[in-house]
Amino acid sequence: MKRIPHTFTIVFALIVFAAVLTWVVPAGEFLRETVDVNGSTREVVVNNSFHYTERSPQTWQVFSALFNGFVDKADIIIFILMVGGAFWILNNSHAIDVGVMAFLRSVKRLSRYKIIQKLGVENIIITLVILLFSLFGAVFGMSEETIAFVVVFIPLAIQMGYDSIVGVCMCYVAAHVGFAGAMLNPFTIGIAQGIADLPLFSGLEYRLFCWVVLTVIGIAFVLWYARRVKTRPESSPVYKLDDYWRSRMQTSEDSRLSVRQTLILVLFFVTIVALVVGVLKFDWYIAEISALFLAMGIIAGILDRQGADDIAKLFLSGCKDILSAALVVGLASGIIFILKDGRVIDTILYGLTKSLAQVGEVASLGAMYVFQTLLNVVMPSGSAKAALTMPIMAQFADLIDVSRQTTVLAFQFGDGFTNMLTPTSGVLIGVLGMARIPYGTWLKWVWKFILALIVIGFILMLPTLWLDLPGF
Repeated sequence: MKRIPHTFTIVFALIVFAAVLTWVVPAGEFLRETVDVNGSTREVVVNNSFHYTERSPQTWQVFSALFNGFVDKADIIIFILMVGGAFWILNNSHAIDVGVMAFLRSVKRLSRYKIIQKLGVENIIITLVILLFSLFGAVFGMSEETIAFVVVFIPLAIQMGYDSIVGVCMCYVAAHVGFAGAMLNPFTIGIAQGIADLPLFSGLEYRLFCWVVLTVIGIAFVLWYARRVKTRPESSPVYKLDDYWRSRMQTSEDSRLSVRQTLILVLFFVTIVALVVGVLKFDWYIAEISALFLAMGIIAGILDRQGADDIAKLFLSGCKDILSAALVVGLASGIIFILKDGRVIDTILYGLTKSLAQVGEVASLGAMYVFQTLLNVVMPSGSAKAALTMPIMAQFADLIDVSRQTTVLAFQFGDGFTNMLTPTSGVLIGVLGMARIPYGTWLKWVWKFILALIVIGFILMLPTLWLDLPGF
């Protein structure tokens, strides 16, 4: 069996590869202008403004890119450290572990009903959790928030007889499947439609259909994999790695919730409600969410009767435990800096859009979709990618007689699916760090599922070429 390289090795190799591209690909850039998009200013590409520029090949910059990546992703790095520290304090009380056991004991009592017994309690739990997080991803673009939920759903999955991958799928993968099939996501659909001069959230009906199809496929895949792992636990690629989670759950298997643990669980659920309300109503982002979880951790320590020094030591232990994942986030961001400083991203974009004009309608749509998918591997920010590509793609859609709405759909799917495998995604690296799953192991497991989603996404786009759909 071949040994999978360390995550740091994989990401640094990609940085070196990006540097090589700056020596091979000609340097070029588009002019950009600032426009108003749904009440916010965005810097977008000016059509027909591409021009070649002086080369800027990258050499020693592969090392300075690391520093720049850490600075650029400082918000996510700090967020990961604060969440890791806060949950280490909370987990010291074993409230979540014991709470998971109590929850499963209560739910399993429902097995006395024949319909529940036939469907399977575990299957119902997985399905409902995936539906919820997929909806969060589709409505308000849940992404970074899933990092905090990993430490909740992995113990639940482990105790139900599955592995940590199932736990990650229940929250992170579910949210990103919903993110890809979004109906109301302001960070992708809202910006892309605004730049393409389309009514905000138009085409909702067909997007709702796409979300249902993708979510059903996601649920079916996770249930299939979960059943396989439960039947043969050793078949899991993280079977040995999950010893950490199994040993943690064994200490709580026969425990009962104490008053202190109950209060801490109430605190946790209040925090989650505050998180959802804050994001939806008050536009909270990383700074506010970090502060929320830090407050939760401190209060949990007080409820657990920990002194101030003990809380501080627990927080630092949590930061130390998650530090490697936080560092990978900055490391991965260095890839983007190399490509930007080497001035090759715009050249690649220009070359691909020129080649699109030489093929037919279906092939053009497929090429746009493939381009958006590949671009997302090195530029996982949906809003930044919309500002870069939509001004060009919207005009190109008019030339080949394809609906601009279809172009937005191609951007939406292309932006969404590969978020779950690109090493430049700080959220993915943060989630894997929390889950203690090496990036190489995750990539080897998830790529076939992502490929299937990409194919299904293309199939879902084809009816927009031939049918008279609302908004298209």
